[in-house]
Amino acid sequence: MKKLAIVTSHPIQYNAPLFQLLAARGKVEIRVFYTWEQSGQGAKYDPDFGKKIEWDIPLLEGYAYTFVKNTAKDPGSHHFGGLVNPTLPKEIASWQADAVLVFGWSFHSHLRCMRHFHGKVPVIFRGDSTLLDEVPGIRRRIRRLLLRWVYSHVDHALYVGTNNKQYFLAHGLKEKELVYAPHAIDNHRFAVPDDVYSRQAADKRLQLGIKEDDLVLLFAGKLEPKKNPFFLLELARRISDPRLKVLIVGNGVLEEELKQAAGADARILFLDFQNQQQMPVIYRMGDIFVLPSRGPGETWGLGANEAMASGCALLLSDKVGGAVDLVDEGRNGLIVGSEDPEKGREWVEGLLADRVLLGRMKTASRHHVLRFSYEAIAWAIENIMTWKQANR
Repeated sequence: MKKLAIVTSHPIQYNAPLFQLLAARGKVEIRVFYTWEQSGQGAKYDPDFGKKIEWDIPLLEGYAYTFVKNTAKDPGSHHFGGLVNPTLPKEIASWQADAVLVFGWSFHSHLRCMRHFHGKVPVIFRGDSTLLDEVPGIRRRIRRLLLRWVYSHVDHALYVGTNNKQYFLAHGLKEKELVYAPHAIDNHRFAVPDDVYSRQAADKRLQLGIKEDDLVLLFAGKLEPKKNPFFLLELARRISDPRLKVLIVGNGVLEEELKQAAGADARILFLDFQNQQQMPVIYRMGDIFVLPSRGPGETWGLGANEAMASGCALLLSDKVGGAVDLVDEGRNGLIVGSEDPEKGREWVEGLLADRVLLGRMKTASRHHVLRFSYEAIAWAIENIMTWKQANR
């Protein structure tokens, strides 16, 4: 059986199910090398949420892993020098890996690992960057040259969607080197048991004073400038219908400013950060999931996947990297400019008047998200491991 070393910074809720699935399928032997050694110590302070976060789903079960010694003076994934692992190449080589899969290059150890193994074993890369936030000029040209050099050390890149593929092509990778491996969440966990989650969501809506015939716009995430949550308040200002409710779930630097801006509008409701086990219920409290990001850095928007699996229609901005893949306009949602609430207003008012159409869109989301699965990613990785390039 071929052996795949996976290099990533720390355990996260979106990767652990993939690692568990790869191990369970038994077609490739994997070992995950976590380079942020300190992240294995439990809850971490998240400056964007403004609190310590410890996920309530298992992230280190069902697969083999190692926390590699990190000697960085300021350890963390927030800067290039935050992950320095002198023993990483030796540990991977000692394990006799047949290929190396690296998540993200912008850390000292990850880039060093790519350079070290290039030409020795196949280097597979996973990243989700896009060109959406690029600004023309000399800095872009310099960055393009740098990234062409970085990706010259990659044999196969797993691209997550349309915008990510264009990014890789713009930085020197060839079509034959790109393998589609869609961004995904655990669709089953968010979809089942639907009846239980729906009853719990109905109870929570009632507790918040949301009526059965109200239409709820839901935002769930960090309350930070990139996410542009004030877009929802602007929609509420433009739509006077009392049946419209706006539910903002999360914490962050904009929290107090948002609450002050909401003022006396009782249609705008707030909930604190909710952990993963509660999120299938939270999404069902909404009818339309709104992610109006203005960037930079909203490379995909996995909350939209979770909302789709839970049965929400989508209202996403064109700065959300996954919008063009997740939104089938006219069927399950709408894409708008991050500074264009008027287009969103017209669409939402149409759904306030046509609940049958809203119901069809919510059902369409459930079906559409099935294309974005961990099984598809595992299949892509396993195929690479059996290609001739991976057997040299």
